[in-house]
Amino acid sequence: MNLNKADLQREIYYKTSRSGGKGGQNVNKVSTKVELLFDINNSTLCTEEEKLLLNDKLQNRFNKDGLVQVICDEERSQFLNKEIAVERLIVLLTTALHKPKMRKPSKISKAAKLARLGNKKIQSAKKADRKKSFDF
Repeated sequence: MNLNKADLQREIYYKTSRSGGKGGQNVNKVSTKVELLFDINNSTLCTEEEKLLLNDKLQNRFNKDGLVQVICDEERSQFLNKEIAVERLIVLLTTALHKPKMRKPSKISKAAKLARLGNKKIQSAKKADRKKSFDF
């Protein structure tokens, strides 16, 4: 999935409402809180397998309508809150689509095995020397 802001802007819906927090009278008058909604299932940016993966990984981010929801009310400006919400959505989608590398199990080298066995022999010889022998 090739994510950039211009393509995402075509498929994103915004809801705005009055925000709490700092801002004084401005908070009571202006709708600065932004709720970003993105419909994964109807998106043209994702392939079918990416949609399945996103639906699985972002299950807890869906609202009752089945849309991914990102809320931002940090700034006093609606525009800045929209920008922050889009950035958060991009991060959310890229982390959900990230496939970790498969771990290749490594073998222990012959030299490491021989060194370990050599140390074991030295240790056992030390302990064998400490034993008292009762041979008459």
